[in-house]
Amino acid sequence: MGASTVYHEKQIKELCALHTLNNLFQDEASYSKVQLDEICRSLSPNHYINPHKSILGLGNYDINVIIAALHIKECEAIWFDKRKDPSCIETSNIVGFILNVPSSYKIGFVKLPLQRRHWISVKKINGVFWNLDSKLDAPVQIGNEDQTMEYLRNQLQNNDKELFVICRKEVEKNHSWLLPQFRP
Repeated sequence: MGASTVYHEKQIKELCALHTLNNLFQDEASYSKVQLDEICRSLSPNHYINPHKSILGLGNYDINVIIAALHIKECEAIWFDKRKDPSCIETSNIVGFILNVPSSYKIGFVKLPLQRRHWISVKKINGVFWNLDSKLDAPVQIGNEDQTMEYLRNQLQNNDKELFVICRKEVEKNHSWLLPQFRP
């Protein structure tokens, strides 16, 4: 399966959370900016400046918006404890992964001394895991399960990165996102 058959939204403004969600569900109609902005308003209805997105209204949504958006699709985001090895995850029972990584802020070619956060989805499609980072020109094949676990291990070595396991609510409830030997 080639990258051309994998749905991939590219970065526009600060909408990486929107792109991450649509890439994760492989559908451009999964979520819209209007929908995520409405979630922001519902999370903080009495705030003139919403703490869950960019002050400029260009996106930069936080994890609370992503979690609320996932709930619409009966899904959960489980924060993964990076002290554990990701090989404990039962990947056949999950929707995919969302990584939160530091991102430098640029205007043209000038790198500003601001640290932003960036959302990236990783998803298994037809037996192959893909990096669906909206900053990439096209999706990048990570590979099989072992290669993906190594990729995640490498990502989690950086203390500034966070991993969320995305699964259906019933999978979260019965802990079947974990391999049987790791379930409580």
